[in-house]
Amino acid sequence: MRRWRVPYAARLAAAMLAGLLAQPAVQAQDGQRPATGVRWNARVTYVVDGDSVWVQPLVGGKRQRLRIDGVDAPEICQTHGPESRQALQALALNQRVRVTVWAYDRYGRAIATVVRLQGDVDLGERMVEEGWAWTDGYGTRLGKYWRAEAQARWAGRGLFAERWPELPADFRNRHGPCGAAKPASGD
Repeated sequence: MRRWRVPYAARLAAAMLAGLLAQPAVQAQDGQRPATGVRWNARVTYVVDGDSVWVQPLVGGKRQRLRIDGVDAPEICQTHGPESRQALQALALNQRVRVTVWAYDRYGRAIATVVRLQGDVDLGERMVEEGWAWTDGYGTRLGKYWRAEAQARWAGRGLFAERWPELPADFRNRHGPCGAAKPASGD
């Protein structure tokens, strides 16, 4: 008698799907971090800067701080930082959004794709398209929104009106984080 064998990849995919289906829609109700890979709806309650927001899950529970996946916006104290924040406020503040958390950064912030429900607008992509954020490419790896960034650069939109706007990482390396005390001259 010949036994039929299910390939390993198919068994793995079935197990992962079963695990996702068994999870609740959002785990923020009990104060825990939302699960990764699960979509849930929320309302944007505060815009920190051009790539970070606070959201309140629509089903209730604890507010969550999100860093928008795929983008890097100027620091709030950097040139174009306030304009970047204002652009994200105009797009998202008090709007209902669909959130998918993909990971957590070293500061405990959720890295998430955030899509405004009205108009089905990917906030990260729109911020790059309008020239208020860079895509998150590194080295030879193209970022998630590299096409949108190329078009914004070509059109000179937002911070790309400058020939070489300073990347946030370079700004932090030179000045430290916003609000950090500056050393006295001669130190």
